[in-house]
Amino acid sequence: MSDSLFMQRCLTLAQKGLGYTYPNPMVGCVVVHEGKIIAEGWHKKAGKDHAEREAILSVKNHHILSNSTLYVNLEPCDHQGKTPPCSDLIVQMKIPRVVIGCLDQNQKVFGKGLKKLQAAGCAVKTGVLETQCIELNRRFFSFHQKKRPYVILKWAESADGFIAPKNTNTKYWLTDVLSKQRVHQWRSQEQAIMIGLHTALIDNPKLNTRLWAGNNPTPVVIDPNQKLSHSDNHLVKEKNTIIIVNKKLEATDAHTQIDAADILKRLYQEELQSVIIEGGTKTLQHFIDANLWDEARIFITKKKWHDGVKGPQINKNLIASSTTLKEDTLVTLYKD
Repeated sequence: MSDSLFMQRCLTLAQKGLGYTYPNPMVGCVVVHEGKIIAEGWHKKAGKDHAEREAILSVKNHHILSNSTLYVNLEPCDHQGKTPPCSDLIVQMKIPRVVIGCLDQNQKVFGKGLKKLQAAGCAVKTGVLETQCIELNRRFFSFHQKKRPYVILKWAESADGFIAPKNTNTKYWLTDVLSKQRVHQWRSQEQAIMIGLHTALIDNPKLNTRLWAGNNPTPVVIDPNQKLSHSDNHLVKEKNTIIIVNKKLEATDAHTQIDAADILKRLYQEELQSVIIEGGTKTLQHFIDANLWDEARIFITKKKWHDGVKGPQINKNLIASSTTLKEDTLVTLYKD
């Protein structure tokens, strides 16, 4: 069997950790002996065993490891964190061959695990399904390379391009129940969820995963002039809500905006690797215009409003996929 096939299994295992491993990356590992997988593992939660350790220690007969190959989608770590270095365990167990999907971009790790394995005489192959391995951990890599969270934009619009009715001060829903549930699934996969002040005041949302089993993201509200704190808003009562305000005391204009890069810098300082933005047109367009987004997920409904608030203007030639759901169409765009 090919190395690519076993690496694909690593990716499948790693994906199970989506939404649970922060601040760590998603990692899957398999151990192969005489062409057959004899052990598997994946990282389930920060502080728990890494994928390599879980797979290796599940092999009852450690002697056969000296004639086996270990596959892992991300370079084994070489630093002491909440768990011991995986590279040390691989060397200790005398595993002769290691196949790595991509190198770790965390400067604590980058290349160090690879060098330790090679110095111990291990035959190391890198770059197997590298593109897919990098894509899987795009949140982790964005955080360490770009020094900002991975940004997902999400909104729903009518068939004729409107995101909201005109002059509305009440809640409204464009999408069907299944689409709404999918959004809650997405929330469980990201570390933070962001909205603007207008959405916070009008909708008074909970921004949780009540329709899906999973972790709740950290709520973030852009509130330049600190109006939210003077309201009886649900998010103000949430202890972990991050409210981003304009720190410039002279900025008293009601239309003041905080630079998008400064907002993402704040989230980076909070060690948040990803954020899904569910605000209105103004908030979404702010990040589009600043070219500070990575992915856009747009629900297009069958409804036509003929008038109202126009949805964000984005280059839909970047379309990567279009999926027809029960009543809605989901369009996904990637910036790069």
